[in-house]
Amino acid sequence: MFGLRYTSRYILRNSTCSNHVTLLNGLTPLLVANFNTAGWNPSKKPPSLRYTEPYISQNPSTVRNMSSNPELVCLGNPLLDYQATVDESYLKKYSLKSNDAILVEAGDDKMKIFEELLEFPDVKFVAGGAAQNTARGAAYVLGEGKVGYFGCVGKDKYSELLLQKNTDAGVISMYQVENAVGTGKCAALITGHDRSLVTDLGAANHFKAEHLDAHWDVVENAKMFYIGGFHLTVCPEGIVKLGKHAQETGKPFVLNLSAPFIPVVFKSALEQALPYATHIIANESEAAAYAEGFGLDVAKDDLETIGKHIVGDSPIRTVIFTQGTEPTIVISASGIKTYPVKPLEASKIVDTNGAGDAFAGGFMAGLVQGKDSSTAIYMGQWLASLSIQQVGPTYPEEKLEYQN
Repeated sequence: MFGLRYTSRYILRNSTCSNHVTLLNGLTPLLVANFNTAGWNPSKKPPSLRYTEPYISQNPSTVRNMSSNPELVCLGNPLLDYQATVDESYLKKYSLKSNDAILVEAGDDKMKIFEELLEFPDVKFVAGGAAQNTARGAAYVLGEGKVGYFGCVGKDKYSELLLQKNTDAGVISMYQVENAVGTGKCAALITGHDRSLVTDLGAANHFKAEHLDAHWDVVENAKMFYIGGFHLTVCPEGIVKLGKHAQETGKPFVLNLSAPFIPVVFKSALEQALPYATHIIANESEAAAYAEGFGLDVAKDDLETIGKHIVGDSPIRTVIFTQGTEPTIVISASGIKTYPVKPLEASKIVDTNGAGDAFAGGFMAGLVQGKDSSTAIYMGQWLASLSIQQVGPTYPEEKLEYQN
């Protein structure tokens, strides 16, 4: 099992909030500045969010915050993270473990955590979701209106918060809105350098492929697509729908495995999406899990063999394995290449959560700009480097341009 542990609730070890709202969808956080919970009244929406209401109330089933058509379209699971520091006794209270991540749902005793965290003086609210983080990263490079994002949220103040952050980042949001279900959320319980994640997918789990039809003009006008692997747990039909369009029109279709449990627990859904993928992104842990899920008799660190299996007989598919500070490995029908990661002084590293999402954002931006694959890889590494020097998957306020 390569050190991974799964249960009926899809418990995943060694996950980080930066990877997902989605089981655990890339819970990489984007810190919501100045959201003070002092005296916060759940029934009263923050004044700074009111301007988003027309987008939600105009049509109860859809939200769109900009009118232009994006060049890059992303699909994933949006959620709001709650981040709070706790002690070991709090984890023990709910039978949680550090560096663990679980899914919960209505009726689960652990749902109480979200209400309890509202009373914590240091709780922070973070806009998360792996693919949504990637969308914001790509928008940092490409600029306003170039990146679009599909996902499902509830009709509540939390979705307004997410919408605001996307608008601020220049991302076109095309949210499906569920009136009866709240916006997905994740409790990131911090103990020292560790995090225990408790995720309620909420509305994110209700995305329907039909929602894509309401914005099919966006799909048709897009140059390429990026899919967060966590969405395989929600709506593989929607992924296949976009994949077929991409294949028929010759557009790049990039799929991120996102977490080790995906190729094991959701192997069937992954198999539905793989035929349409022109690019697969994964880290070394996800590669090892792929080998396990697909029954490959190879060492868990034999990335070349695993990559070749993913490429299969496709003449166009490229597999990209990120390894943190170790070289990025790229495998295709033409062979294998490695791309060293530029070293960064340890003193400059603030938060590595979301580095993978940022890499994907930079890589996708490079493809949109028509860069060759090598340049796009280096752009991914560059954006990841910028991200880990910030809190969560955020970037310098001053817009920086990529320079190799």
